[in-house]
Amino acid sequence: MSVLWLLLAVTALRLGVAALVPLAPDEAYYWVWSHSLQWGYLDHPPMVAWFIRAGTLLAGENALGIRLIGPLSIAVATVLLARAADALFPQRRPGLWAAALFNATLLVGVGGLLMTPDLPLLVFWTAALWALARLHASQDGRWWLAFGLLAGLALFSKYTAALLGAGVVLWLLASREAWRWWRDWRLYAGGALAALVFLPVVLWNARNEWASFAKQGGRAGTDEAGFTFRYLGELLGGQFGLATPLVFILCVVGVAVAARRWWRGDAAAGLLAALVLPGVALFTWQATGSRVQGNWPAMLYPAACIAAAACIPPRLLSWRRPAVGLGAVLALAVYIQAAFAPLPLGRRQDPTLARLGGWPELAAAVEAERRAQGALFVAAEEYGLAAQLALNLPPGVPVVALNPRWALFNLPRPVPGVTGLLVQSERRDSAPDWPEARLILRADGPLLRSRRGIEAERYRAFRIETRPDLPPTAILPRP
Repeated sequence: MSVLWLLLAVTALRLGVAALVPLAPDEAYYWVWSHSLQWGYLDHPPMVAWFIRAGTLLAGENALGIRLIGPLSIAVATVLLARAADALFPQRRPGLWAAALFNATLLVGVGGLLMTPDLPLLVFWTAALWALARLHASQDGRWWLAFGLLAGLALFSKYTAALLGAGVVLWLLASREAWRWWRDWRLYAGGALAALVFLPVVLWNARNEWASFAKQGGRAGTDEAGFTFRYLGELLGGQFGLATPLVFILCVVGVAVAARRWWRGDAAAGLLAALVLPGVALFTWQATGSRVQGNWPAMLYPAACIAAAACIPPRLLSWRRPAVGLGAVLALAVYIQAAFAPLPLGRRQDPTLARLGGWPELAAAVEAERRAQGALFVAAEEYGLAAQLALNLPPGVPVVALNPRWALFNLPRPVPGVTGLLVQSERRDSAPDWPEARLILRADGPLLRSRRGIEAERYRAFRIETRPDLPPTAILPRP
């Protein structure tokens, strides 16, 4: 019972931080999705939009509402992970340590606050792992149906959930104890159920020239010819930091031991290895020629944390407590810096400043410039910037987004002949993709996004006018 109270306290803390910390541009962008619910989008499947819509209906269109379902669903996933670990290894009962290591990672402790597609993917992947653990423990084929439903929901969250299916097929092929399932119709019924859940995403892509499949499929490869250690180093360093160092080491050792036990016929350990190794192979191969974002391998950690709790050698058991403690301290430090910024760190040293800092202040500066120019709307080319302006500008100010992706949204288009203010980051080298945009030379310098006087980014302002021949545009929803 004390463990349950601890989980509730951690969840309450995360909800408080979620309410205090400003939204990241991607979160604002996915909030736009929640106002234009579809079966698919250019970037990802739609589950994150559903999470946000549910949260904003309960808590309003603010940071807490947008993020509300995240900490709550992570709490549920934590319980399922602990139960999965105990079901796979009933004699050791490593569930509490697996759940603790899972929550000690920054991918969960911090990433679980940010409403991105990785969050529902992580939740449903963990739930699917729990269903597989119950299947193995009970040998009841009906769990294949539960797994199929949960795997389909994982695919409905992010395409990399396909690695879940790849891992299960590998386990079924390489574990003698699991061969019997090939003769059970419920295995195939579960696969059909997963495909049925994912079918609306396929149909949306078919109606939109396979736009999302083409965009995300293009990432599954290398950008540079030959072999390079540059991105491999980034991948390894990123996981070392985002998993936290001690948890990462325990996970690597745990998965290695699980793979060795699998070779010796341990099907429970083999299930954990099978759910991790295909993803490790894919991301390692991709890192030989292109960048792998640090959050992409996040869904590999539920199985890896169970392996870290159940399979590590006895001499490493003493590492578990400091690993959890270090993760908690690091997460708390990120919470404090993101919410209150007590350390005066620059953009390069502080990712919370780069991604989260100063958006309301920027919106206030943009609104002042809009009024000074007599503009009737505000526009932006970067989808994250446009979404942030839509969230933070005063009510009644139309926000126009300029980007080819908006052609795939069911959102209104601006009428021609209206004067507006276009905002562009100085990081962009090119001129705005807007006919006859005129740069505004401000006497007091560029528009600034800053937090506590520390600059995060600079922006230019342009005077523009809508025309019938504009590239794809959309008027974004407002809170």
